[in-house]
Amino acid sequence: MTHTIAVAGKGGVGKTTVCGMIVDYLVKNRKTPILVVDADANSNLNEVLGVEAPVTLGEIREEMAHAEKAGETIPAGMTKADYADFRFSDALAEEDDFDMLIMGRTQGSGCYCFVNGLLQSQLQKYYKNYRYTVIDNEAGMEHIARGILPPVDTLFLVSDCSRRGIETVGRIAAMIRDLNVSHGRMELIVNRSPEETLNPGIMEEIEKQGLTLAGVLPHDNGIYDADCNGEPSSKIPDSSPVKQALWKILKDRDI
Repeated sequence: MTHTIAVAGKGGVGKTTVCGMIVDYLVKNRKTPILVVDADANSNLNEVLGVEAPVTLGEIREEMAHAEKAGETIPAGMTKADYADFRFSDALAEEDDFDMLIMGRTQGSGCYCFVNGLLQSQLQKYYKNYRYTVIDNEAGMEHIARGILPPVDTLFLVSDCSRRGIETVGRIAAMIRDLNVSHGRMELIVNRSPEETLNPGIMEEIEKQGLTLAGVLPHDNGIYDADCNGEPSSKIPDSSPVKQALWKILKDRDI
């Protein structure tokens, strides 16, 4: 059975880097096969992992829409539904250590309902074939709230070590509880902490929001340096404090 790990939180708190380091941990511990899903319309998980971005579901959808407007026909012997399924299968990229699916976005203005639906259908088709599915969500929890994602076994809410950040993930957690969204473990990871322990005021806010603290990840200049140099931030040395702290969280949960 697959174990689905979803990472969520507000923008700018380092959730994509955390997601990338989770994938790195799974690969190095041979917990394969792994499906990596970038469910953020502003996708950059591939850069964190150091792989080329595959064609996205949104890009394929736009290509098909333009072809239809241009009067290009579907290959003989295929229905429109069969052709769409065939084309969308191109979005599943096979890397050396994992497979990757990127939602992407449509061009121009308008909502993301169509690509959200594509993501949902493709996930339902693939995720049960993998030991682990790791999903980097957009800021907020629209995908889980709308039932787009498969059942989530472990949900990590990522925040920086600010009181406002904790309040934000507290609201996300409250929404999940109010909507009775199906999930397993839901815990908080506080990222970029200047100290190994959190300020008493932050701990007070965590308790006030009813959040369960999984652990604290220290600020690491190695991630900043990797980003500045255009290098994949998930590939910083395994001995780095931030990786060691995250890996302990994962090991303690038998992931």
